[in-house]
Amino acid sequence: MRKPERIKMVLAALNERYPEETVCYLNYSQPHELLIATILSAQCTDDRVNIVTAELFKKYPTLEAFAEADLSQMEQDVKSTGFYRNKAKNIIACAQMLLADFGGELPSEVEELTKLAGVGRKTANVVRCHIFGLPSVVVDTHVMRISARLGLTRNTDPVKIEFDLMKCLPKSTWIRYNHQIIAFGREICKAPKAKCSLCFMTEFCPSYNK
Repeated sequence: MRKPERIKMVLAALNERYPEETVCYLNYSQPHELLIATILSAQCTDDRVNIVTAELFKKYPTLEAFAEADLSQMEQDVKSTGFYRNKAKNIIACAQMLLADFGGELPSEVEELTKLAGVGRKTANVVRCHIFGLPSVVVDTHVMRISARLGLTRNTDPVKIEFDLMKCLPKSTWIRYNHQIIAFGREICKAPKAKCSLCFMTEFCPSYNK
């Protein structure tokens, strides 16, 4: 099966299975909280991050509070998310940069977002999708794994995968694809072993049909 035909079938199958999938799995009520939660989500589950941020966002209710936070205390506050020293340092520095350079408002462009401490393209694209509604491809572990299994990329580098998907997927599907693949990865196409017997895409999945 040619790749364009496979892509059409993948998108149609995802739309049928997850027609309204637009959920963000990280809890937040203010734009900067999503940015901080996404920084914390690196090498950590969304469920764990939500447990931590439930208290964190009460303790630091404003961007200014994060900017003025004590580093050693912040390390303890986020310790259970892993890599807590870097995450704590980046959260405080990120808040300070937002206030000093952007008037406390999140920028919408990838180039500006990735200037912030601890913010890579994945975090920037999460913000663009959920805060600004801008078409962006978010390459998390689910998108990396499943896009490769579906034959949409041969790369392993997240940035290269992002650009591969931007080239082969219609721009209008980028945001929905992010959400649908995460749902699919949580339900069926798991790591390290997919539940292929339950899958609705085996007919056109190169990994299954090897």
